[in-house]
Amino acid sequence: MTTVVQVVQHMRPGGIETMALDFINFCEENEKTVIISLEGDMKSAIQHWPRLKPVSDKLIFLDKKPGLKLSLIYQLSRLLKNMEANVVHTHHIGPLLYAGIAARLSGVKHLIHTEHDAWHLNNPRRCKLQRWAIRLTRPQLIADANSVATSVKKKLRLNKNINVIHNGIDTKRFIPGNQSVARQQLGLPQNVQIIGCSGRLEKVKGQKNLILSLSQLPDTVHLALAGEGSLETELRYLAKSLSLDNRVHFLGRIDEMPTFYQTLDIFCLPSLNEGLPLSPLEAQSCGITTAVTDVGGSAETLCPDSGRLIPVENISAMSSIIHKTLRHPSKTDPRYFVQQHRDVRLMARNYTAIRQKGG
Repeated sequence: MTTVVQVVQHMRPGGIETMALDFINFCEENEKTVIISLEGDMKSAIQHWPRLKPVSDKLIFLDKKPGLKLSLIYQLSRLLKNMEANVVHTHHIGPLLYAGIAARLSGVKHLIHTEHDAWHLNNPRRCKLQRWAIRLTRPQLIADANSVATSVKKKLRLNKNINVIHNGIDTKRFIPGNQSVARQQLGLPQNVQIIGCSGRLEKVKGQKNLILSLSQLPDTVHLALAGEGSLETELRYLAKSLSLDNRVHFLGRIDEMPTFYQTLDIFCLPSLNEGLPLSPLEAQSCGITTAVTDVGGSAETLCPDSGRLIPVENISAMSSIIHKTLRHPSKTDPRYFVQQHRDVRLMARNYTAIRQKGG
């Protein structure tokens, strides 16, 4: 039995955390996957993300507080030895520093590190720290998109290639459904066209621009936002100030995301920065035409026939592309693209192949 230990900063709803959970459900028969979260505690994490409860026996929380904590390296090293870990897989810089060093100290055979975006390396201090961490721990480097790999290699001045394994989603969970029934379940209007967006309500996700673009679209077009975040009050005020409060629907956290996507006529991700986001894949797997801003690896999530690419922070282009797409829907079902190229099972097999080569 191979024991694979995923190490993340926290276990709040997000793409990295969802990916780590997927490894639990889609690992090989001879593998056991455990997730270590540096921050947080089990009770609070499950309260904010009920999806964690069924796999709570495979989760470990270290409740790290802000600031440098060198003793955490020793704690992680003991944990890895006790679990007889064969593989440590880190996500982002904090887990790489703590768990990467701990893995080397405890003699773990394979250390893998995935970079999920490159824009955080625009910070010179963070970039320098990342270079140091990679030199010290010597992980097998993987990026979740071609654009991320190119940017990371350039910013970190790396001589070796970075393997690319695209993120995947469970296409057997994210499936097409009855739009009318889904709207009834979520309390959304029936006789309108709905743009959907899911993600944290934070500046980097760009929902403000999506609301502004809605003001340039016909009154029969509505916007449904799934997610929570610190900008909710500000976004509600913006919608009200533009007299759009009856057309913008704040749905909060939704645990059954397939139902959300099934309500839509088009999905739009207006992010200002991204790695390779999962939400466009989820939407397309549900058969929904998708538009994304041209940032990070977002373009790599799109079905080449039906997907729409939007210049970042270009509100007029966003409204124009959405309007044209709603008026002239694509005849291509994007679900086939996701099934063939971005399924989570393919992602899991690719990571297994990397581990078998050695890291």
